Amino acid sequence: MVHSRKLKSINFLCNVRNTLLAHIKPGDHLAVALSGGVDSVVLLHALATLSREMPLTLSAVHINHGISSNATLWSKFCCHLCHSYSISIYIAYLKIKKETGESLEAKAREERYRVFSQIHADYVVLAQHLDDQAETLLLQLLRGAGIKGLCGMPPVRKLSSPAIPQILRPLLEISRDEIESYGRLNKLNWIEDESNDSIIFNRNFLRHEILPILKKRYPNYPKTLLRTSRHFSEASSLLDELAAMDNENCMVSGKIQISNIRMLSFARAKNLLRYNLAQRDITLPSTVKLETILHQIMSAGPDSHPCISFGNTEIRCHKGSIYILSSKASLSSSARYIWNGESRLVLDHFNGTICFTDVKSQGISRKKISTELITVRSRKGGERFMPTCNRPRRSLKNLLQEASIPPWERNTIPLIFCGEKLIWVPGIGIDCEFQVKSDEFGILPIWHPM
Repeated sequence: MVHSRKLKSINFLCNVRNTLLAHIKPGDHLAVALSGGVDSVVLLHALATLSREMPLTLSAVHINHGISSNATLWSKFCCHLCHSYSISIYIAYLKIKKETGESLEAKAREERYRVFSQIHADYVVLAQHLDDQAETLLLQLLRGAGIKGLCGMPPVRKLSSPAIPQILRPLLEISRDEIESYGRLNKLNWIEDESNDSIIFNRNFLRHEILPILKKRYPNYPKTLLRTSRHFSEASSLLDELAAMDNENCMVSGKIQISNIRMLSFARAKNLLRYNLAQRDITLPSTVKLETILHQIMSAGPDSHPCISFGNTEIRCHKGSIYILSSKASLSSSARYIWNGESRLVLDHFNGTICFTDVKSQGISRKKISTELITVRSRKGGERFMPTCNRPRRSLKNLLQEASIPPWERNTIPLIFCGEKLIWVPGIGIDCEFQVKSDEFGILPIWHPM
């Protein structure tokens, strides 16, 4: 009996080790998301045990949501537990502010992931397991999720920025029963979150009221649903491959062309738009909203400029092209930066950087700007500009229109002024009066928007 229990513990550790070996590199830093419940306590114990033989750095992060009256006790429990392992722990204290109609679960999850994104580690390790995966798939089905939503949780979730830790889930193929058995075998202590018993929450209702009945009839349903989620994941990959091919055919100069997307079936066009949003790490709108957006895009006339907003995203059309943009606060006309000769000028207000390079026979003449204050600011209206010496000075408004710069960008591009004279406009050029001679070295500004 003792041998059998020891063997179970060894097999458990073997499964976790195999997942780690498949994804992490020697020396990686793993931060365990420690709630104090059985799942995360077992995960911490398993990783602490494996760290004796595997070259990895281990720490923990605990989120104090401040929702339960026991939240402080849980934080103390997690601190004592990490101290017993000689592992550092970071405690994040949150104040969850839920908007009307917003799910408390969803808001808490959003805040947790915001904290995870700020942790200095290679991976934040979550204790989600096989039963959690099955519950997630069923919840997504009941919400009417699409194929991507039915793929379930991946073992590794790669985030958009390399500076942000990835999410690692090494217990996804291990059941809740196996986790609790490991905890008992190793005489571990954990805390019980009273909210886990409340069937007000959808996941708990499913867990306590529906799944026990399902298990009587289909005892292996978690593994079956895991297989189903993998089928959905495969289908999702194929749809992404199709979207990538359509993207190549519909793109011109980095923008989807409305005329090209109209040649696709509505389902393929929707798949292409969804793919482009996901590539930019944008939270996808509902199916109804996505279809509404697509209908407006496909019916847009050559002179219309529809603007559809959702979340922090705007989709606009201009001259037959589709623009996917971040929603930004309107630019204040008082935004102003002074250039003192730096090679790079970071313009937070404009969300980008101007780089200045010394180039022969190109750029702005140093002599002509040496006695005046050089500033970068936005357009106010009425500016005149002469980028070509053999043509008359013209209004900046007309030049921006001719350069096909979209209307919403015309007031948000950085302009360089020498005193009160406009001398440089990105995408158009340098004013004739300030251009270098053919044998002279000049300063060439290059605009790099985020």
